[in-house]
Amino acid sequence: MALFYVEGLPIGWMAIMLAVLASMGGFIFGISDILLMDDFLLRFANCSNPQVASTCSFTDVREGLIVALLSIGTLVGALLGAPTADWLGRRYAMSVECGVFMVGVLIQITTSRSWQQFAIGRLAETAPPQIRGTLTATYQLFITFGILVAYCISIGTRHIPGAGSWRTVVGIGFVWPMILGVGILFMPESPRWLTAHGRFNEARRSVALARGIPDSEADKHQFIHREIAEMRSAIEKESKEKAGWMECFNPRRKQLYRTLLCMALQMFQQLTGANYFFYYGATIFQSVGISDSFVTQIILGAVNFGSAGTAMNPMANKNIGVLMIVSACLFIFGYAMTWAPGIWILIGETFPTRTRARQAALATASNWLWNFLLAFFTPFIVKPISYRYGFVFAACNLTGAVM
Repeated sequence: MALFYVEGLPIGWMAIMLAVLASMGGFIFGISDILLMDDFLLRFANCSNPQVASTCSFTDVREGLIVALLSIGTLVGALLGAPTADWLGRRYAMSVECGVFMVGVLIQITTSRSWQQFAIGRLAETAPPQIRGTLTATYQLFITFGILVAYCISIGTRHIPGAGSWRTVVGIGFVWPMILGVGILFMPESPRWLTAHGRFNEARRSVALARGIPDSEADKHQFIHREIAEMRSAIEKESKEKAGWMECFNPRRKQLYRTLLCMALQMFQQLTGANYFFYYGATIFQSVGISDSFVTQIILGAVNFGSAGTAMNPMANKNIGVLMIVSACLFIFGYAMTWAPGIWILIGETFPTRTRARQAALATASNWLWNFLLAFFTPFIVKPISYRYGFVFAACNLTGAVM
């Protein structure tokens, strides 16, 4: 039975459950703030005194790789996700990718002294991106909620003695992909994928579940027959006009323009600087004299979820740290309402059907490529120019606004 109707079309509870479950992939956004935990520093950083965490520090390369390799794994996932989903089906592809993610988590939590092993584990963390475009709002909400939860877990575990402080944070990341990877197997397969593979009876049952129509009526319900017929027509048309990767860069019909525009917009989403705070926030606030930078990260995470630098040298005046928190919160508030969800909606509506999957994959890959570049090179850039790094993001925001 349908829960409610939208423009006369029935929506069943299974469709809501599928949206919520699939969007849980947003929780798999990463781990938070472990770079400042004492045991993590003693194990993986360079220490002048192996017994005292305050004498430990990461090299720029090591810190950048630990933070940034997640983005390389996700970049690969963005390009391989669509072909994998076409081959295995949406459900099994997401389940397999969750399995890959969990292997990455296991590699990390079993690491003892090798930072390279931890970095390889980060590389294996590849969140499923296939249905991100159609569930943008819910997915973005789960991303922001996941960031907030990660901050709260970090502040709750930082005083656990030994490796438990950071291994708990990393290990909790095993829970979300397990829920998603197992739960998605109990959801109906994509009716479009079933139709494309000639499994029409299963496709009709899948539509019936999503629409809240009794299974006994699936074979004779007029609405289901009409929807399956529309899918078959669209699939047949796409198969005749199937486009390769080079079609994405064809200047005719503004294909090249659309591809480059969305890749550039994804680039500017990263160059707003929002992820700079999420990746290095605790380190930033500690550097300006804020005694408990973990709490400050929770404030930023809460602002980010709820809304779904200055020209002075911060070290010259500790009160500037308070101004920095307020300014950062206002910035994250604006980002979470505009760039964060808006870019994914735009991508879903910009590309023609015949090249949409490939162009969306290229745009998403651009997002994660710049995510990696930002995360990896930040430690190198911050040392020579310090707080002036903020002006780089200011210029990028201005350029993005002009575009």
